[in-house]
Amino acid sequence: MKVLRIVANIQAPDITPARRFYQDILGLDVIMDHGWITTFGASRSMSVQLSIASEGGSGTPVPDLSIEVDDLDAAFEAMSASGFPIEYGPVDEPWSVRRFYVRDPLGKLVNILVHKK
Repeated sequence: MKVLRIVANIQAPDITPARRFYQDILGLDVIMDHGWITTFGASRSMSVQLSIASEGGSGTPVPDLSIEVDDLDAAFEAMSASGFPIEYGPVDEPWSVRRFYVRDPLGKLVNILVHKK
């Protein structure tokens, strides 16, 4: 048996605010929409990982989601300009990651990161 896909499911009374955060700002595509559930994703292949953590690193809380981007500064500027609450960073972490934490419109703590080269 092989795992083919892992999907994070987030409960929301209204899906509309999530579109602004995940589709409009982060650029994910809507790959399924049944009205009561909308799945955001990308047409290109991505790595699948499931992390279990006792803390978020550097003494931070464990984020609900981690999203790796190619341009952290652009993501930070877009989130800040849109009024989403930045709760940590941006900061260069000792494990070669630059990141910030932001609250999505559903109250989930999202770790936006880029691996430093």
